[in-house]
Amino acid sequence: MEVMEAALARIADVNPALNALVSLRDPDILMTEARRADAELDRGTPRGWMHGFPHAVKDLANVKGLVTTMGSPVFKDTVAQADDIFVERIRAAGAIFIGKTNTPEFGLGSNTYNPVFGVTRNVLDPTRTAGGSSGGAAVALAAGMVPVADGSDMMGSLRNPAAWNGVIGFCPSMGRIPDGNAVDLFAGSLATIGPMGRTVADTAQLFATMAGYDSRAPLSTAGDPAVFAPPLGRDMVGLRIGWLGDLDGYLAMEEGVLALCETALGTLRDLGCTVSEARLDFPPEALWETWLTLRKVIVAELLAPLYTNESTRASMKPEAVWEVENGLRVTAAEIAKARAGRSAWYRALRGLFGRFDLLVLPSAQVFPFDADIHWPKEIVGRTMDTYHRWMEVVIPGTLGGGPVINVPAGVNADGLAMGMQLMGPMNADRLVLDTAYAYGQARIGSEQC
Repeated sequence: MEVMEAALARIADVNPALNALVSLRDPDILMTEARRADAELDRGTPRGWMHGFPHAVKDLANVKGLVTTMGSPVFKDTVAQADDIFVERIRAAGAIFIGKTNTPEFGLGSNTYNPVFGVTRNVLDPTRTAGGSSGGAAVALAAGMVPVADGSDMMGSLRNPAAWNGVIGFCPSMGRIPDGNAVDLFAGSLATIGPMGRTVADTAQLFATMAGYDSRAPLSTAGDPAVFAPPLGRDMVGLRIGWLGDLDGYLAMEEGVLALCETALGTLRDLGCTVSEARLDFPPEALWETWLTLRKVIVAELLAPLYTNESTRASMKPEAVWEVENGLRVTAAEIAKARAGRSAWYRALRGLFGRFDLLVLPSAQVFPFDADIHWPKEIVGRTMDTYHRWMEVVIPGTLGGGPVINVPAGVNADGLAMGMQLMGPMNADRLVLDTAYAYGQARIGSEQC
């Protein structure tokens, strides 16, 4: 009960300014549920490690009895009739759902704002963006409103807001966490669900809860997810780290981003890792075109029913309309080319992982920008030709399908945070978690990373 009281007090204190949590449930009902959880403990019947924990689910996923708005006026009154699979597992572990975390409309874009709930603001500087699309989750976590958080990631949505708010965001290997709501259960996806935490250990514990096979998600991975739970750590001596940086100048980077990450790489060297420059061995322009085609098709398939209805199309943000209109024009030949391109990238990545155990890139190309700007139109004088081009740095990890984790890299002179991505081969989730944990221990000397 004391945990819920403290959480509700913290939420009342900081959420009005940050707007991370939305659709909050009645505090009296939550306190009743917390007292019930205490009674279960008194009877010696705890439900799991999250027993009595306040938890808020990203507002793209379903929690039975709560609204799932997806940040859209179209769905602002849509009440979920059942939990999503990973939500079932969090509930079974004992969590008490207090509400949802804010997300951009339909999860599109790395700036968390929508016409239903408004803008979520950065925990370090509320005039700046929280990032997205798991922006509400990252801020609620960083501000101490929830102990752990869940999110999802198609284009850095777990990595970018974690980087900008100084927390951990883990994008696991495809299939590790089942998603029974995929557009086509057998088609694969660019997106994955993942955990967030203030420490790597907390993140891993939540991952172990969320992961594991479920027949409702036929591409989910079998195996005991308990192998991902703490304790974490490994001998880092001799681990081969490949630094991809800005892809030999291909990616535009705001001043200070690379410098912070390169300084943070020194921690890995101090642990005994061998850190050296790496190259993609794949044309980055082709990687972007592959990504652009696949994403447009997936988004168009999701949103076409809203687009074809004039009344709902009028409420869609311009970026969503752009995605659908472009996606509907994609030909079968272009889809086939993009799928072949992704396969070619996977083969190239396998070659890279023959030379390196992990690859590292910055988690974003810019520091958090003004929260009232929808997206950066240029970086260091280079024009961004789409609303998401400025987050191109996350594409290698997304298209690779393997585990990628954001770890804090530091803050710049303005106090704005940046992170870096540790990227592993498919199904090397434990290696990525162990490395992130060792990195955090070395940087801070505690489990604060």
